[in-house]
Amino acid sequence: MNSFTRIAAGFLAAIVGVTAFAQPSLDDSVALEAFIDGVVEPAMKNNNSPSGVVAIARDGQLIFAKGYGYQDVGERVPVNPYTTLFRPGSVSKLFTWVAVMQQVEQGKLDLDTDVNEYLEAVEIPATFDAPITLRHILTHTSGFEDGALGYLIIDDPERAVPLKEAMARYQPARVNPPGAQTAYSNYATALAGLIVANVSGQSFEDYIRDNIFAPLGMENATFEEPLPAELADQMATSYAFEAGGFAEKPFEIISSFGPAGGQSASGADMVRFAQAMLNGGELDGQRILETETVREQLSRQFSHDDRLMGMALGFYETDFEGNRVLGHGGDTRWFHSYLGIDEANDLAFFVSFSSGGGSAVRSTFTPAFYGEYFPRNDTPAQAPGDFSERAGRYAGQYGFWRSNFSKIEKALGLSGGVGIMPVEDGLVLSFAGKTKRYVEVAENLFREANSGVSLVPGISPRQLAFQEDDNGQVTGFVMDGLPFMSLRRLASYETANFNFTLLAIALLVFLLVLLKRFYQRDKVRAMSPADRSAVRAATWCAGLNWLVVIAGAITLTLVQDRLFSEIPTLFKAWLVLPIIAVIAIAWLVVKMFAVWRNGLLGGFWARLRYLGVTLCGLFMAWFYWFWNILGFQYLA
Repeated sequence: MNSFTRIAAGFLAAIVGVTAFAQPSLDDSVALEAFIDGVVEPAMKNNNSPSGVVAIARDGQLIFAKGYGYQDVGERVPVNPYTTLFRPGSVSKLFTWVAVMQQVEQGKLDLDTDVNEYLEAVEIPATFDAPITLRHILTHTSGFEDGALGYLIIDDPERAVPLKEAMARYQPARVNPPGAQTAYSNYATALAGLIVANVSGQSFEDYIRDNIFAPLGMENATFEEPLPAELADQMATSYAFEAGGFAEKPFEIISSFGPAGGQSASGADMVRFAQAMLNGGELDGQRILETETVREQLSRQFSHDDRLMGMALGFYETDFEGNRVLGHGGDTRWFHSYLGIDEANDLAFFVSFSSGGGSAVRSTFTPAFYGEYFPRNDTPAQAPGDFSERAGRYAGQYGFWRSNFSKIEKALGLSGGVGIMPVEDGLVLSFAGKTKRYVEVAENLFREANSGVSLVPGISPRQLAFQEDDNGQVTGFVMDGLPFMSLRRLASYETANFNFTLLAIALLVFLLVLLKRFYQRDKVRAMSPADRSAVRAATWCAGLNWLVVIAGAITLTLVQDRLFSEIPTLFKAWLVLPIIAVIAIAWLVVKMFAVWRNGLLGGFWARLRYLGVTLCGLFMAWFYWFWNILGFQYLA
């Protein structure tokens, strides 16, 4: 081979090499479909999701719309991306936020006015000096605790409560001053929907239909529940994967909190809405917002740390491969969705997948899509050599501010903590049984060292930013991609380790009491009446507390699927047991004083053991009280 031939061959090889590794283009519709099919279809199969939809628009054109699986599994009705309805869940909130901004444009609402000025039959108490405003609500900084048990998503439309009545009946406690912490709030969003209805003079459902759906040509979208007759046959059936097959579930009713998640819509219609926002509030000559309003709504309004993604007005920012995507995720029990608006890449998209496994499919799609078409070129973060000197200040257990504090739902926080543990060159974050490592890149700022690791579906934060008080003590942190849910540092008595360790010790002691009572029953019969009474108190305390735990486990297993739609009678009956157990604990405490005062049970060590049993009882009483298990503490 002569030199010219070698140069030509090398040049050709270089061209082929560049072509092989060239960035994929969204203009190649065949390759795009093949890629999306390759992501979605295996994910749906592996996660038992029977139906889904993907719709993508770019540069003002719908470039991809495809349904996956079946709208009706039994009848083998395929999903149609233009007509099959999915439940977007909290993506519905974006329509509520746009409705608020429409009323701001008309001068009927002001984002910085006390919301009580716009309410009629509902009043927000003045828990803190500063009032809650719509700006707080749109940035999830209103300061409400979370709540859902028994009323958020129901199955029977006859049990639905009108929006105004629901906002009065299910009002959560205020736990933070407005603007202090982000804590996602379905209640606050529904309250904003009620405000729109109040100032517009229309029901919320009619207002959205007339002022957003109709102008945008969203013919396959509604907030009505149950569905109107003309759309009922288009709904993707709700399924749970049970016993190796898909079991049909009832249509979910969210109308009492409709503005927070009650929408039904096709994938193509949802993208029309996203296109209008991407296009400055206009689509096909129809305008729903002025360009300046859209610009304000899509600009960052709040962040605990400007080095991370933050909150726009209702829309939240997410970092996908270094691309700022504005949008919202949404989950009902049976549908899992995400709508994204990427201004830099002139891109709008919507995905939704059904059944419990649909959450994993939804969370798989967007990172895979951006990894393929808009990948990040990041330099791996390097840990500073002196980090060990500061590592200890971050260690501890943290809990989301999006929690319940005043009702029995508080107990759900027992298993929802996030752990931060220092390692030699950084921090390890643990959540839901998974871990992710971070290294320090700036003051109180950490970046992932093992990218792509998801803690749970949809949560793979790239950065962490810690908060500190005026004394320099770390008080919490916020995760990239979750700007609407900051975390607080937990006191030791709030942590799972503290509670479950002492709970295990108490139950073990109670078990020993019961076993000893059983095997020494003849000895107990021979005791004096005073000694026998003391033993009886310890036995009843031990037995009743074990009954609370065993009956609770059985009850939750039987009713867990119904707890967000109602408080079942069985659950209410179980709540009687902690009350009885605490009465038994009080009896034990009385007997403990008698044992020590009168020198009962035959000796010092026996009395000391009795004191130990009493202390275990007192812990159980505190446990029931602190986690709001004592009494009937629920709103439904």
